Amino acid sequence: MAKRLVIDPVTRIEGHLRVEVEVKNGIVTDAYSSGTMVRLMEEIVKGRDPRDVWAFAGRVCGVCTTVHSLASVRSVEDALGIKIPPNAELVRNIMFTSQYLQDHVVHFYQLHALDWVDIVASLKADPNQTSAIARSISPWPKSSPGYFKSVQDRIKKFVESGQLGIFANGYWGHKQYKLSPEVNLLAVAHYLEALDWQKEIVKVHAIFGGKNPHPNYLVGGMAAPINMDEPGTINMERLNFVHQVLKDAKTFVDQVYIPDVLAIAPQYLDWAAIGGGLHNYLSFGDLPVNGINDPSSFKFPAGAILNRDLSKVHPVNPKDESEIKEFIKHSWYSYDGGDDVGLHPWNGESKMNYTGPEPPYDQLNVEDKYSWVKTPRWKGHAMEVGPLSRMLVGYALKRDEFVDIIDSSLAKLNAPVEALFSTLGRTAARAFESALVANWGLEFFDQLITNIKNGDTRMANTEKWEPSSWPSEAKGIGFSEAPRGALGHWIKIKDEKVDNYQMVVPSTWNSSPRDHKGQRSSYEESLIGTPVADPKQPVEVLRTIHSFDPCMACAVHLYDEKGEYRHQLEIF
Repeated sequence: MAKRLVIDPVTRIEGHLRVEVEVKNGIVTDAYSSGTMVRLMEEIVKGRDPRDVWAFAGRVCGVCTTVHSLASVRSVEDALGIKIPPNAELVRNIMFTSQYLQDHVVHFYQLHALDWVDIVASLKADPNQTSAIARSISPWPKSSPGYFKSVQDRIKKFVESGQLGIFANGYWGHKQYKLSPEVNLLAVAHYLEALDWQKEIVKVHAIFGGKNPHPNYLVGGMAAPINMDEPGTINMERLNFVHQVLKDAKTFVDQVYIPDVLAIAPQYLDWAAIGGGLHNYLSFGDLPVNGINDPSSFKFPAGAILNRDLSKVHPVNPKDESEIKEFIKHSWYSYDGGDDVGLHPWNGESKMNYTGPEPPYDQLNVEDKYSWVKTPRWKGHAMEVGPLSRMLVGYALKRDEFVDIIDSSLAKLNAPVEALFSTLGRTAARAFESALVANWGLEFFDQLITNIKNGDTRMANTEKWEPSSWPSEAKGIGFSEAPRGALGHWIKIKDEKVDNYQMVVPSTWNSSPRDHKGQRSSYEESLIGTPVADPKQPVEVLRTIHSFDPCMACAVHLYDEKGEYRHQLEIF
């Protein structure tokens, strides 16, 4: 008989994800994913000025703030037919790449690496050997024996004090950790370096968007005037700073992130056959270089792959009301048309209908509704979104940059392309695209400087700023590729106000419960067949779920262990 394991919360940040898995004979035979907090930003923005929505939408998360604001302004611009100046597009792209670099580095080191790296085992390492390994794989300057000895001493001090500080509560000593003490020490050192480094790259947002998190955006462009003679604008000093930060980011990715992934992966190649999950992948595409209405210009191409068939990429149109629909059969919402109806986001509804067990509870009633996350489908298919989907779409379309980095990396690991359909492949895909966006960020910066040198300093198109210039009714879609995957904001405008607003976020695609046909979504499907050596320490489940970088923000309620409100945000 299968035993039900409950892991709650799963995530290291934004910990509102609950996973229940059934394990029989050491193998996961079924899985259920639940978002345990409710997200209703859609209701908050109803009736507001569409030009203000980006400021609310960006608060839907404390991590992916910038892409939600970006998707929001794009939705309004799409509805009103606004074309932004080239400089605004380049600045948005530079901010986009900056967030990717921060997000992916934080994910690998702070949110995922500890599923593979045993912190305590690093105390047994020989710093001389760690130094030799580091110098054999990268020219990164922090690689002396003395440096790694100092890191080891810091960890030893933690342990001898009786606590591990930021490294507490891990499954240290678990038999499924396979790295040598020396590689563990190398990874721990870079974990600490990444903590310090990640705060630098987001300074790009502070310069172009005024602050981070929640940088400022503007319907029609960017609220960042360019004037080389004014100290309070985007001037040469600030542009030089941005340029240096982008160059430093590329160095960190090339000399630390990528070598670490390639050093750790060979010890876990068995995970190239575990955690693959769904066979379908979706990307909306992003990083336009000729306007958002020219998908052929996107650095990240759009498309869908079905049944892992890399010989064909299907076109995707988020405006087609027959393509994307959200279902609620197992979600705590109700639709006027009933639980088996799917709604395109333009027609979406967000009526809360909690029917779950009274907290605290031991297990969810998975036969009924069991999540606050809705269930989106593309043409009826459950789809995985995220870095792996983006890399596979680019690879399948034979884009040179995608093919080069995937084929060269797989050759180093002596692994076939099918190895990408796995937990390990999902983790590696983040590293691959980090290398791509590090290059693209510098390309966008060079193009911005060229425009400025040519006398073009335009940053906003305000021709349709005044509501009196708008039609009485309009609707639009703002899509993007958040670090975690395909993101869409759909808006309907009526009489100068938001009439309906729906967000389908990456974690909605990946973490959603079963649909009305019983189809599992990404998290649930990826766990089937996962070995679990010790049910009391299911690190294997965490490895696969963390490979998606789950983020379950966007909630407005917080409960204590007895189910009582600790904080409630009033909707006004």
